[in-house]
Amino acid sequence: MDIPLVDLKAAYERLRPEIDAAVARVLAGGWYILGPEVSAFEAEFAAWLGVGQTVGVASGTDAVLLALRALGVGPGDEVITVSHTAVATVAAVELAGATPRLVDIDPATYTLDATQLAEAITSRTRAIVPVHLYGAPAAMDAIMAVARANGLLVIEDCAQAHGARYKGRVVGTMGDAAAFSFYPTKNLGALGDGGAVATNNPATAERVRLLRQYGWRERYVSDVPGLNSRLDELQAAILRVRLRQLEAENDIRRRLAARYDAALAGLPVGLPATRPEDCPVYHLYVIRSAERDALAAHLRARGIGTGIHYPVPIHRQPAYARLGYGPDSLPATEGAAAEILSLPMYPDLSEAAVDEVAAAIGEFYR
Repeated sequence: MDIPLVDLKAAYERLRPEIDAAVARVLAGGWYILGPEVSAFEAEFAAWLGVGQTVGVASGTDAVLLALRALGVGPGDEVITVSHTAVATVAAVELAGATPRLVDIDPATYTLDATQLAEAITSRTRAIVPVHLYGAPAAMDAIMAVARANGLLVIEDCAQAHGARYKGRVVGTMGDAAAFSFYPTKNLGALGDGGAVATNNPATAERVRLLRQYGWRERYVSDVPGLNSRLDELQAAILRVRLRQLEAENDIRRRLAARYDAALAGLPVGLPATRPEDCPVYHLYVIRSAERDALAAHLRARGIGTGIHYPVPIHRQPAYARLGYGPDSLPATEGAAAEILSLPMYPDLSEAAVDEVAAAIGEFYR
């Protein structure tokens, strides 16, 4: 593609001297698992978020899983979340032994529709996992109000929203815990898998630390049943480099999004909706078109990469048909899946490339 959906190599090339030096430091140090780089990154990321503690784990999926387990969610419990998300969110709920209970999304923001929470709560409901999707925050005040009124836990899924703000508050700091992914395409991406749990509760953080390494307080002695989910030193060192760039890169994403907004105004496509209280970070720039597939083919023919996040809602995937949601049960989710299209968006994307993408879309509709 002349203009790919994402360009990870460009980010590496821009930061090559710092990343290479960080990798060399780890290799020379001889400590590769849960060492000084992980500890330093955990402290730096917590400070950047403005949260009490973060705990590095092996992936974003594990971050959701370990946050749930650390808070006592398990077999017999139900966890409310959305179907319009990466399958990792629901997979983590089931890995914790709980049952996902899916609600629809706000058709404008694509995040959890808080007005549907009360009806979804049952006697088994223990937690809510709102997903801050595409870099945009969910409506946390309404979600937290329902949660607190019903004695429910809230674990924020921030995999796509590092640095996004809701009413001035950074996502990941409002619930009982939060899960972050450092998959390479994320706003804060490693060069491999990685994740973190953030929390203001020291006991929750300590529980995650136990669970991520076999339940050990003392080496080789498991106090609780745990697993192996450790952020390695190489990825932590790389993330420390990337973290220093994150605020500036998020600003670039916002500027590029504004340029898309202006260039696409007036065309028959839906643009990302932003509420006054939101400060998104545009992990993805997602438009909506009734002619989505034809538009994607048109852009592909002109060397422009696109994506669909996500083409098949979780409740319609073969692995999750057993959850019992019919094709008409989540209409806003179904409608979005049929029309959404992700356009190129990354900090190394040029303004000229944005203009070229927008011009190609305009050409399609002429």
